Amino acid sequence: MKLDRASWLCCVLLLLSPAALAGPGTASPELRKPKIRAITAFVRIDVTHYRAQFQQTLDMLRAAKSSFEKGGYEVQTVRITTQPFQEYVGGLSEAQALQLFAAMDDLAVKGSFYLNIGPLLIDKPGGLSQVSLLSKILATTKINASLPVAGAGGVDWAAIRAAAEVIKYVEEHSRNGAGNFDFAAVAMVPPGGPFYPGSNHDGPGHQFSVGWEAGAFVEDVLAEIKGDATVAAPLLSRKFDEQARAVDALATKVAKESGWSYLGLDPTPAPGSDSSIGAAIETFLGAKFGSSGTLTAAAMITAAERSISVRRVGYSGLMLPVLEDPVLSERWAEGRFDLDSLLAYSAVCGTGLDVIPLPGDVSRHQLERIIGDMASLAFKWNKPLTARLVPAPGKKAGDRTDFDFGLPFPNTTLRPLK
Repeated sequence: MKLDRASWLCCVLLLLSPAALAGPGTASPELRKPKIRAITAFVRIDVTHYRAQFQQTLDMLRAAKSSFEKGGYEVQTVRITTQPFQEYVGGLSEAQALQLFAAMDDLAVKGSFYLNIGPLLIDKPGGLSQVSLLSKILATTKINASLPVAGAGGVDWAAIRAAAEVIKYVEEHSRNGAGNFDFAAVAMVPPGGPFYPGSNHDGPGHQFSVGWEAGAFVEDVLAEIKGDATVAAPLLSRKFDEQARAVDALATKVAKESGWSYLGLDPTPAPGSDSSIGAAIETFLGAKFGSSGTLTAAAMITAAERSISVRRVGYSGLMLPVLEDPVLSERWAEGRFDLDSLLAYSAVCGTGLDVIPLPGDVSRHQLERIIGDMASLAFKWNKPLTARLVPAPGKKAGDRTDFDFGLPFPNTTLRPLK
């Protein structure tokens, strides 16, 4: 079996300290359990029957949520991802399509689920003509979507220009630019992942996957072994696997009872307002995020999660979302890391440039260069990365952001662009 670099690193660390699997942490305080960030269902809708399809899917998701809660896991969101939206708006005028998505958005709000209408595929017939439609959907609804900018054939600069166009439109036409929270330029992102906005599929549907929030869990594990990667890596690997096997068992039970196919777990330890991955890394380093050793910690965490023994999907990486993580937002304001730092960390983990605040006067050309760097890195290493960039209208470097995404996320200070 051929191992990727992250898995190889984890194996080396395991060999360096085999006793760690049974030794440290056996008498530690109870760890904060991961939360289930998302149970995401994949459906292939027909616009003449989408309401009934959404309701059937929502029935399954609610039953799944109940099963996970009975199994001891808090479930934060349930989600529905459709096939690429351009496949089912053919023949509709832009006005009719916008009416359709407004109705879908209303169903999502009333049904308490998140909706992703898949990627806009620029290389497909009519793809470029849908850029305006996508921009208006994002500016007027809470629907998620993405735009692939790199794939097996290389970096797609036409798609990068289109993504930059979308971001500038949404900045100028959504409330305080917050609509860009629901959009990402994506590169090499496989189908079936649960996390938004990059979640996508183009298959038969009737499938689901799971992603968790585990920043606090990682912090608790690493608090037991500060600074020693030879001990921390195998311990974290074992703890990830324990939780992953429990999640897999619950999801398998849901699949059996519902008839929906379970695709797997994305073990990326997504952070939250009370579950900071930045805090976890600082606990391990004994220093602030962005200090020497941050990249090593990112590689170690990624290797540990990729060592789990159950089905994996999605990024299986490390999210460092500046506007979702209180420690990261604070370190960003302090200037302890920047876009180049995040790309360097992404080379050993992922998921790229996630929820990055930018000055409102960022030009379309600057956005293209930023997205292009992400896409080039993703293609070079054949790994899933994204760029979710959020310009702050009317703000400049040194100003404080005042975004309101409808969630308890922190704000931060805008950094100058190079």
